Amino acid sequence: MKKILIISDGIAGKHFLQRVIETYTSENIYYVVQAKPVEYEDVNPARFKFYEFDPTSFYKLSNLLKMEFVQVMIAMDNQLDVENTIKNIKLVKKQLRVIVLNKWDMKNENSDVVMINSHELLASRLIDYLPNVPVIAQNVGIGEGEIMEVLVPFGSSFVYRHIGVIEQKNWRIVAIYRNRKLLMPSRRRMIQPNDLLVLVGEPAVLKSVYRAIKRELGQFPEPFGSNIFLYVDMNLVNLGTIQELIRRAVFAHKKFKHDLIIKVVNPSNIETIQYIKDLRDDNVIVNIEYKSTDLINTFFNDIKLYHIGLIIVSSEMFAHYHMRKALYESHVPVLKLSDRSFSSVKDASIILSDNRDLEKISATIFDISEQMGFNLEIYNYMNEHQEEKEQVIEHYYNLATIFSKSIKVIKENKNPIRTLRQKNNFVHILPFTYKLTKRRAYSFLSTDSEKLYYKLDNYHQIFIPVQL
Repeated sequence: MKKILIISDGIAGKHFLQRVIETYTSENIYYVVQAKPVEYEDVNPARFKFYEFDPTSFYKLSNLLKMEFVQVMIAMDNQLDVENTIKNIKLVKKQLRVIVLNKWDMKNENSDVVMINSHELLASRLIDYLPNVPVIAQNVGIGEGEIMEVLVPFGSSFVYRHIGVIEQKNWRIVAIYRNRKLLMPSRRRMIQPNDLLVLVGEPAVLKSVYRAIKRELGQFPEPFGSNIFLYVDMNLVNLGTIQELIRRAVFAHKKFKHDLIIKVVNPSNIETIQYIKDLRDDNVIVNIEYKSTDLINTFFNDIKLYHIGLIIVSSEMFAHYHMRKALYESHVPVLKLSDRSFSSVKDASIILSDNRDLEKISATIFDISEQMGFNLEIYNYMNEHQEEKEQVIEHYYNLATIFSKSIKVIKENKNPIRTLRQKNNFVHILPFTYKLTKRRAYSFLSTDSEKLYYKLDNYHQIFIPVQL
């Protein structure tokens, strides 16, 4: 049996003792010192021993401290009494651990004395009731935010996603509360609006997850970044199409309502450079790189410096192997513009593959479609992996209901790429995975529609990194 000494007076001390009495444990025996007698309900006399004396009396307290206590808890209303009681304890037992309710912002340099600031406790408890603020476990684990609960709002990007397709790196969904009932998470369980998720993980990671769960439509290019980045390498882009490329990028910039940064490298045409410089205003930044050394590192530095959330490039640049690899490594969505009109695009088309990546990027797809005014088409290539595809389609139908967005599911018995190549104009949206960085010659005989993305090179394409 572990002996614990509790020194108490006042309202806070009384409430604390009542909670201790109601907390069942057969491992502790409590010795309670109070200046005045207080009545408590349901006291177990085998577990609680009560003493009535002034704890600031060194003589009386030192006699009690002849017993071996593992810990002392102090909850008192007078600062001077608390200070003298701690002093008396340390005169008898220097190494004894003392936990103190600190109402006065008292300072302490003794590592065996733990000050629990009452003002911080109250503020922490009150903030738990604020909407859109994560609730963090204060007395579980190390109490630094490694355990968090999050209410999933109706318009969340996590709604109607299967847990199995949510990448949980350095964090986990460990419990779901729905209609005040506990549900254990499984790969096939689907998150629903107003679910309360209990998350465990690294505190910094959980903060990012919290923001992702609370994110609603109309935020793109968030959470990837804040601004749009048009990257033009004049050694790769056809000079005759640069001005059209820039006009289409400006159109996208106005639709997404975020700042546009135009970065030009290997400048070679004075007239085009002047055209680009004339576009400068409060929302358009022009950055011309006249030095051609270490362009890849400069590219990554610019992504970080300008907090880029969408990169725009031409078809020629995306076709370049090293450029495409750098774009993938940036972990930012990429809009690849073709020579077709971008302002006249009405449809966003996605092709269901045999993996679940399209479910992982679904919220971003809906966000882009909403802001750009695209109709959403899903091409379902009928094959033996139909069960998983049906789950993805169900997920998209559920999101369409939430966001009041109509979608069209088209069943295809042949490769949808052939059907899409007959369309006049559209934007093709697909996950940006590592396999897209491979040289095109390696995927020539593949049946994977994602690897064959370049067969739709004459159309606009949006490549979205697979993240949360």
